[in-house]
Amino acid sequence: MNYLSEKHKQLSESQQSGLMLWFGRLPMDKKAVAIGLSLTVGIGSAAMAWKGESSDRIYFCVRTPQSYLICQDKNNRPFRLTPYYWEKWKQEGMPRQIVRNPAMGVNGLVKATNPYKPSWAFGGFLGFALAGWMLRHCQDEEQQRSVFEDIAQKRDAAKAEMAARSELLESYRDVAIAEVQLQADLDLIANDRTVDIQKAEIYAHTEIEVTQMEATDAIFEAQTAGMTEQQKAEYIKQLREMKTPYLQGSQTLAGTIDPNDKVTGSEPGAIAPTDKYRWINNTIGYPTLIFGGMGAGKSWTTREIIWHKRSAGWNQIFVLDPHGTEVEWRGVNLITGYKEIADFMQWYMAQMRRRYKAYRESGMVEEQWTQHLRDTNQHFCVVAEEFTTWTDNIIEPMPDDCEDEKWKPDPDFIGKWFRCAMTESRKQLMIPLFVAHDRTMEILAKAKGLSKLRDAALLEVELIATIDPITTEAKASGQGKIKLPGHGQWIDIELPKLDHKRIDFRLDKPLTSDEPPTIDKATLERIYELEFNLGNKAGDTQDEPNKLSPMAQKLYEYLTRTERIEADVREFKGNFKVAGERFTVEQIKGWMYEIVGAGLADWIAEGVIKLSQEKE
Repeated sequence: MNYLSEKHKQLSESQQSGLMLWFGRLPMDKKAVAIGLSLTVGIGSAAMAWKGESSDRIYFCVRTPQSYLICQDKNNRPFRLTPYYWEKWKQEGMPRQIVRNPAMGVNGLVKATNPYKPSWAFGGFLGFALAGWMLRHCQDEEQQRSVFEDIAQKRDAAKAEMAARSELLESYRDVAIAEVQLQADLDLIANDRTVDIQKAEIYAHTEIEVTQMEATDAIFEAQTAGMTEQQKAEYIKQLREMKTPYLQGSQTLAGTIDPNDKVTGSEPGAIAPTDKYRWINNTIGYPTLIFGGMGAGKSWTTREIIWHKRSAGWNQIFVLDPHGTEVEWRGVNLITGYKEIADFMQWYMAQMRRRYKAYRESGMVEEQWTQHLRDTNQHFCVVAEEFTTWTDNIIEPMPDDCEDEKWKPDPDFIGKWFRCAMTESRKQLMIPLFVAHDRTMEILAKAKGLSKLRDAALLEVELIATIDPITTEAKASGQGKIKLPGHGQWIDIELPKLDHKRIDFRLDKPLTSDEPPTIDKATLERIYELEFNLGNKAGDTQDEPNKLSPMAQKLYEYLTRTERIEADVREFKGNFKVAGERFTVEQIKGWMYEIVGAGLADWIAEGVIKLSQEKE
């Protein structure tokens, strides 16, 4: 390169590295080859860095109180951690509900498929950076060459121009240095001011938290005034025991301190003759029985009563519907399936015993105790849908500490629960709402001899059906009768005029039955599995036929040992255990898929397999 002056040569060489000096001496064709190789390295390394995973991952699930495994969040993203954070979590105290996902990898561990991913990424960056650097160098040389060709034609004028430009650069350098120093001073001042503001925010937040802690301590001292230290300790213990898995899911800080969340105004009063729908308020605080024949409007009226309960502040609504679906019970805690309902009934009676024990040891009067339950958002309603069919399908669940051979279900299990819900629920704010076809004790849990108790404990609402003169079918007449607990008089009432069945009980954005509900991908896949692809999931194939995992082998041995031909997971789930451990329906189904894939059984329905006659 021809330099215009010694100063120009010095400035040019000071801005170049040894690599670029070597590159600049190469002919143009070799420069193109070098740039092409660098781009090839960059593209290849980037492609290698794009695929695979760079670290090991442990997939895990959360075991629910019903022994189901939840392995994904609401956005269908799987729960996973790196082995390092998994071990760190275990050291810090991992909850026992966290288990590894048996369906992913080896016991939830999925090895990294591309451990050198960072190195490939760095190689890609280096290749592209070097190619860009060389292209930039070629561009600079081209620009310099064109400039020098122009300068060669006007060399004399250029010498004077460069001299003036050199002086100008020196002056500009001094100005630029002054600007940089001024900007640095401004940034320093702004940073100091930001630090002061952050300190003030931290101090204010700390003061608020301290104030909240002091207020909490003051409230606790007021609630435990007059108690001894031992009574306080027992009171705290009982409060911790009352945080059940059925209530923790929706309990929030805002929900427990929101004054609008209280049940004020919901206590039943007299039926005012001026308000023909006032009778619904009486059903909020009393154990209630709704009964009537087919087509009398039990379902629509029950849902309207539930909506009034929600509007009155009862945030916890448990609907026990053996055949219910999430689509028609939005905004409530739906428990469907007879086995799941039996588990809830068992929990309900145990919760009732715990609450009465805590009430006896709290030192509170009845009004203080019920107000405490409201303040802590522990009041809830239980809706027993299709209660007429329960006695034919529900059996008492076997406790975990009982041996299979010694277990005999209590035939009066439903009757005990019915008596408990009728007589003991009101003081503990665990109010039931029974829906049946009749009020006879033969229909209601086959609890004969309790008609007097029913009359004294239940608020009863009878819905009257009428016959359509055209279709000759039963339909709701809009009329009914109500009887308060302990009163023998039946009072005529008028039912609310409804134009749609309520299916959404959320207070913020309710959905009516005439609006099309959204169906997500998981629901569509579930419908396909139930309707068209019974028991056969896509991709469930065995790489090695007749090869079972240890747990699938134990399940197969259990089924053959008990001489089962057709095995329904809902029937033997409670009896199948290994080393005292029981398993969820989804876990057992996974092992059943292995047995079917190994050719040892065939699917005949959802969750039901038929074992092959030829055994290995």
